[in-house]
Amino acid sequence: MKAALIVVDMQEDFCPPNGSLAVHEARTLAPTINTLLSHPGFTLRVASKDNHPANHISFASNHPAPDNLPFSSFVTMTNPAPGKHTETKPQRLWPIHCVAGTTGADLIPEIDASKFDLYVHKGMDARVEMYSAFADAFGNLDKEVNRSSVDVDLRGVLREHGITDVFCVGVAGDYCVKSTAVDAARAGFRSFLVEDATRCVDAGEGWEEAKRELREAGVGLVKSDGVEVKGLLVEEQL
Repeated sequence: MKAALIVVDMQEDFCPPNGSLAVHEARTLAPTINTLLSHPGFTLRVASKDNHPANHISFASNHPAPDNLPFSSFVTMTNPAPGKHTETKPQRLWPIHCVAGTTGADLIPEIDASKFDLYVHKGMDARVEMYSAFADAFGNLDKEVNRSSVDVDLRGVLREHGITDVFCVGVAGDYCVKSTAVDAARAGFRSFLVEDATRCVDAGEGWEEAKRELREAGVGLVKSDGVEVKGLLVEEQL
């Protein structure tokens, strides 16, 4: 057993008080995440970061009024994968956030960045949303398809390190953390989401629906002080 910790999108634009898409209480997660980053049971520690171009499809201001309201408006998104251009899905619109090269895209300083072994920059293709650190919103995992969206083949890197188990934390629990955990399971890893180390955009019904999707995908919902995390140290010592 080898475990990886994926810290999802703990960036300035997702954190109060000044983030353009701030998730309630996101900044307060830092102590719990730092404790996990210091856990000796993790073989690999990964940070994912949204790294959008200014013309990204998810930004409300890139679409004409009146149907361009952040949070409530949707546009139609097309699968960029070869041979799949007839596949579409609705995309919720967001405020401008985590534009590449801006301070909003920086990790918050409260996170101990010295512990990270790998950074994954995602959402770089203006045509398609990418919540997960593994795949875009259409589930494209193939590194050749995804090369314009993400700069790391995360599935490949985890396999190279012999990772068997993935633990996901960060923001937002009902979007990027959920999607990363689900895709980790889909990629063949045992996958866990650490509930007390995440916060959500829609903390009520949105999180309840996310938990249903996680369970259906085979993702375990665990606590930072639960037996699954504590057991990593036992495995490491063995």
